Amino acid sequence: MVDLPASPENSSAIASSEYLFPEESIVIVDDSIEIILIFENLLRSEGFTVFTATSAEEFYQLLARENIALVLLDIGLPDKDGTEILTDIVQNHPDLGVIMLTGTTDLKVAMACLRDGADDYLAKPVTLEEFSLAVRKTLQKRRLIIDNRNYQKQLELTNYRTNFLHQLNLKMNNAYLNSIELESVLRSILAGITAEDGLGFNRAFLLLYNEQHTHLQGKIGIGPPSKADAGRVWNEIKEKGLHLTDILQNVKTSSVDTDSELNRIVQGLNISSEDKTHVLIQACDDRKSIMVINGRARQGAVCEDLLNSLQEKNFIITPLFSPNKSLGLIIADNFITCRSITDDDINYLEIFASQASLAIEHSHLYQDMMDKIQALEDVTAELDKNKNLLVDAERYSVLGHMSAQLAHSIRNPITSIGGIARLLAKRSDDEKTSKFLNMMILESGRIETILDNLFNFVGDEKPKKEMQALYPLIRKSIMLFYGDMKKQSILYRLNLPSPDPVLSIDAKRIQQMLLHLIRNGVEAMDSGGLLTVSCEDTGQEIKVSIEDSGSGITDSNIKRAADPFYTTKTYGTGMGLTLVEKIITDHEGSFSLKHGQSGGTMATITLPSG
Repeated sequence: MVDLPASPENSSAIASSEYLFPEESIVIVDDSIEIILIFENLLRSEGFTVFTATSAEEFYQLLARENIALVLLDIGLPDKDGTEILTDIVQNHPDLGVIMLTGTTDLKVAMACLRDGADDYLAKPVTLEEFSLAVRKTLQKRRLIIDNRNYQKQLELTNYRTNFLHQLNLKMNNAYLNSIELESVLRSILAGITAEDGLGFNRAFLLLYNEQHTHLQGKIGIGPPSKADAGRVWNEIKEKGLHLTDILQNVKTSSVDTDSELNRIVQGLNISSEDKTHVLIQACDDRKSIMVINGRARQGAVCEDLLNSLQEKNFIITPLFSPNKSLGLIIADNFITCRSITDDDINYLEIFASQASLAIEHSHLYQDMMDKIQALEDVTAELDKNKNLLVDAERYSVLGHMSAQLAHSIRNPITSIGGIARLLAKRSDDEKTSKFLNMMILESGRIETILDNLFNFVGDEKPKKEMQALYPLIRKSIMLFYGDMKKQSILYRLNLPSPDPVLSIDAKRIQQMLLHLIRNGVEAMDSGGLLTVSCEDTGQEIKVSIEDSGSGITDSNIKRAADPFYTTKTYGTGMGLTLVEKIITDHEGSFSLKHGQSGGTMATITLPSG
């Protein structure tokens, strides 16, 4: 409770700021010059700004020109009755305090003035103590009413913002956000930032990093193109209620956010993430809001390109980020109203920005989940479509291992036996002995033939070439090993630049070749690693390289890796690589093995273009 002073002497040092807002004043309206001088001197001595008028006409001129808080109004004015002026003031200036002054003590007149809206009534003559007390009480009551109304408005505004953020949280918690839903949520957040009953900014711009995180790109801009349209969007939304669905619908159908000038500004914002001196990149990197005033931030002058694009030198930059990375930022300004941006504005903007960050991160998680689901579906489909191809590849692999063992265990002894039998047959004259030696020569030859046939079981079938895109074959082949790579903690990377080369190839044989090379790479990384598949179009030929990050193989083993029946534990079997060479040769290409950049092995296939 405010203690009021009992006398003018005790109130001479009163600061008018306790009762009046900045630039407010008091007007004394009376046709008595003596009364005006007495009251004016008293009020000025108490620190109030005072104007005087001797007629209704002078008073209305002051009312139009000055910011008046209280009028001391005489009932008996020469050109208009004070009660008529009172009625007009109450109707058209509800925040104006009124104390009626009169030379009569008629109680009916006093009560009528109070009923009509006067704050107090003083009958002349009045003591200075009574006058001072009445002025201060009226101003105090007026200040309390205005403060209460402002607090109530602030409470309603805070309640609205809380409800708005609550609706956004419900939206994000009750459904996964795909790209379309994400854009709707982001637009609604920008609408809340620019709403009169939201944060009250005139314009808001959203910039997001691209997928490669190399550039910060303008995405959405919301705001009026002119002052006349400044409140139209939010007024439409407010009329329909505070539900998020209504807000989203209005944002989608509104023409303000698609204004050509706003689009031009948004589309023109494209900043390299390497430009560490740019204020937008600094805000993202530091994860702190940056206030730009008169074209300067705390870090220094802001680049002219940004100021020219926004056509505004005062704005706030608030970053969007997740725990792991920067996502983008929001720029907000008051280019129409030129209202100063307060600390409260920044705090609330950061709250809205955090909701935008959550929505973006939620959408990314959803997209990652959908990508993994799609990858699993692709793997399942490819396994179902190409199970015979996998069986063939496994058969080649198993047979290669078996052939290698046979080569080491049988071929060398059989060759020796056959050679010795031929030598003895030439030297023997005994018919019976020669018969047995010839049988040995024949059977050893049969065994060698069996081994040759086992190696040549691939067959001599010529490739059935058709025009075929290469990239789908690579992706399908990778997908067939998706499960194995997951089990072995192997990541894969595809460097497949556009356009997709279209070649004259036998798609089945080429995929068979890719399966062998990818299998070899996967088997070389039993403790995890990275499998990289790259493609290069030189104009004359297409080069496909498959590189693993395994332990690699020695130079001597690389030279023998494609020899029939040769095998190492590190890099597959000679049977599979011999098959690869045969398929590539049938396609008039070439094949090579070398050490990879990451320490593993790189297989390179070269195919003619076209």
